Amino acid sequence: MSYTWIFNSSTLDVREDRRRFVSQATGNLYLAKVEPWDVGNYTCAVSSAQARRQVRGPPTALTLRGDGVMGEYEPKIEVRFPETTHAAKGSSVTLECFALGNPVPSISWRRSDGNPLAKKIQHNRTRGVLEIPSVEQEDEGSYECIAGNTRGINIARGQLFVYAPPEWDKKIQNAFLSLYDSLFWECKARGKPNPSYSWLKNGQPLISEERIQIENGTLHIPMLNLSDSGLYQCVAENKYDTIYANAELRVIAAAPDFSRNPVKKLSVVQVGGEVTIGCKPSASPRAAVSWRKGSEVLHQNKRYGQQQPLSH
Repeated sequence: MSYTWIFNSSTLDVREDRRRFVSQATGNLYLAKVEPWDVGNYTCAVSSAQARRQVRGPPTALTLRGDGVMGEYEPKIEVRFPETTHAAKGSSVTLECFALGNPVPSISWRRSDGNPLAKKIQHNRTRGVLEIPSVEQEDEGSYECIAGNTRGINIARGQLFVYAPPEWDKKIQNAFLSLYDSLFWECKARGKPNPSYSWLKNGQPLISEERIQIENGTLHIPMLNLSDSGLYQCVAENKYDTIYANAELRVIAAAPDFSRNPVKKLSVVQVGGEVTIGCKPSASPRAAVSWRKGSEVLHQNKRYGQQQPLSH
């Protein structure tokens, strides 16, 4: 919504007028120093861009008192931005500040820490608005509005805090592992305040136990079993948002199978030569391999470069 005021049936131009200010936070109209030509009827108009509609309130009459002219006095800040403002990273912030006084006060802005205002910051000395577009972390800090005239100055201060909802730096990926293998997953997210992590398995909370080790954004299962298969989610959250990273874990168990890598039925070699006979069955978990020559169990030695086979 936006607020404007109608003066005697014509829209009041306040943007370039040091005396007059319309707060977009409250809709109030302020006159820093009333002049005779300000007498008339004022009507508040509220516009909604989304609804494409404008609503007007009843007119309010402004008259002058006949008991004299008010003398000069120092600025009195009537519109002040909050002492604490929280803004999301990437959003825009508008700080309002306007003062009454005679002579009409001038408005200026500065940072309390002595750093200059960022070049992207827009402010107009004729009205009390400071606009900070695309807020970044370096915009966080204390801001001051200084209202001054020949009678003195008045200062309003406020702190801007920049927060950021969680965003993923590292997500978990699908894993297809063998029975008894080890799983290690890690997810990382940035945000302000720093996100905390939790884990879900098939939609249910997952906690550390004897077999499952969870710490911050890591999940470690040293020895998988079939019951570990499922849909896992790493959850990162701070008070501004919660995000999820999803991955499937499939634990595979399969008996040894030579169909993909069959053992050669015949190997030809010269007397005194060397020969390698491959034995690479598909299996989950990894198969233990042993060799026989006829009925004789072969053991690793200088002639047979195989590991000691398991007993049969």
